[in-house]
Amino acid sequence: MAAARSAFGGALLRAFGNTLLRVVIAAAAGAAVSLSLVHTWAWPATFIGLAILVMLVRSVSPWPAAWVGLAFSASWMGAATWWLYISMHHYGGMLAPVAAAAVVVLALAMGLYVALACAAFARWKSRRHRARDALFFALLWLLAELARARIFTGFPWGASGYTQIDGPLAALAPWIGVYGIGFVLAWIAALTVLTHGAWWKRVLPPLLLLVLAPLAARDFTLPSGTLKVSLLQTNVPQKEKFDARRVMDTLQELQRSVAAAKGDLVVAPETAIPLLPQDLGVQGFAAFEAPFPDARRGALIGLPLGDFDHGYTNSVAGFGGEQPLAGKHFRYDTHHLVPFGEFIPWGFRWFVQMMHIPLGDFSRGQVVAPSFKLRGERIGPNICYEDLFGEELAQRYGPAGDAPTMFVNISNIAWFGDTIAIDQHLNISRMRTLELQRPMIRATNTGATAIVDHTGRVTAVLPRLTRGVLEGQVQGREGLTPYAQWMSASGGIWPLALAAAVLASLMMLARRDFRAPQEGV
Repeated sequence: MAAARSAFGGALLRAFGNTLLRVVIAAAAGAAVSLSLVHTWAWPATFIGLAILVMLVRSVSPWPAAWVGLAFSASWMGAATWWLYISMHHYGGMLAPVAAAAVVVLALAMGLYVALACAAFARWKSRRHRARDALFFALLWLLAELARARIFTGFPWGASGYTQIDGPLAALAPWIGVYGIGFVLAWIAALTVLTHGAWWKRVLPPLLLLVLAPLAARDFTLPSGTLKVSLLQTNVPQKEKFDARRVMDTLQELQRSVAAAKGDLVVAPETAIPLLPQDLGVQGFAAFEAPFPDARRGALIGLPLGDFDHGYTNSVAGFGGEQPLAGKHFRYDTHHLVPFGEFIPWGFRWFVQMMHIPLGDFSRGQVVAPSFKLRGERIGPNICYEDLFGEELAQRYGPAGDAPTMFVNISNIAWFGDTIAIDQHLNISRMRTLELQRPMIRATNTGATAIVDHTGRVTAVLPRLTRGVLEGQVQGREGLTPYAQWMSASGGIWPLALAAAVLASLMMLARRDFRAPQEGV
């Protein structure tokens, strides 16, 4: 009996130690590859990281595979979004341990999707059909990323496709978008690990896919008109932005900058005007409108709108341009609100009350919003992290939309200090330009204020954390990419999720051998 107990204990210790080692390796790999979300020249790192993940889960049972997947994804998310701590602690006033714990809990929660995907892979992978297994892993990875992007309002930050903006798979963006790129990325990584035979048999298929991917590049759009733009970077410290003692100085400086700007289109950042129009006063509001008396020039300025009775919106006001009704200002309201920063999820008011964030519970605008029209161009605004949701921007190309020829993003990333959040957000905008083949101009408080052309190339950018005006030219584009066509026709990413779920389910049902192969890492 004692010998049996000893043998069982030894087996348990070996299993636990083996799983712990896999978890540690997975966490290190996840943290390392998250760097390619910023340094996109390091795009091969994501292939390596995903290949390591496949190696770690290919020969274990579902429970260890789930722990490995959780470690990989939670580490990826934590390393990619640690700067949330700054907004909660430094600017929100939340206690440091609570803010740090909140970041950890969020990373773990977001890691559950990949954990479930890895457990499903371990449970239903095949003994013999390795090419089938590679496709199965890629489908599960796609489902995990889509679930994270949409469930509970969605948190698509850090999707694997963003790591490939400067890699060969970027050519697939106008066809299948960021999540499709993530699918191909996972498929190639899994093929490399799961293919049997000599090393060249493992390397050749993935290498061919990478070499052939750029051949998919097509210019689906044509030039329309050109606008001269003036993009304001206000560089107002976040602790002073809503300080009543500094608001008037901020507004006066903004008025001078708007009046001095030379572009056909002048853009100021999110909540550049930190007051409601009724608090600003008629004369104060008129000061921003005065430089744009006719349709030849226009301005888009971020500010809050609304009142206590009807609710508040995080908005953009448009002055000048081709307004449909005389005396009416263009208005755009944020549709996809950021939890805790722009709206309070049900049951979490206690959490928000631990911080001191003004204007934290906005109402939503419409998904298919109008464009600001100027000199024949249709300019589609989006605010803050709305450019994370390319499927929603694509819906503006449907029958009810007016097909923007260019996009403008206004943001206030000062909440996150001088961190990688600035670089990541710029890369998110770059991905949208690749998917839709439309330029994106960005006016931010602290950076990155930039002009991105329709090929994802940054043609001009201001240094971060400086006050200035970026002057440049932007060429609009007409026409639709395949991604814009099928996203606007379907109304979102649900057909992609449905197709992946159906294929993965069929693979599970078709599996004949339910015993996992015993292979080494």
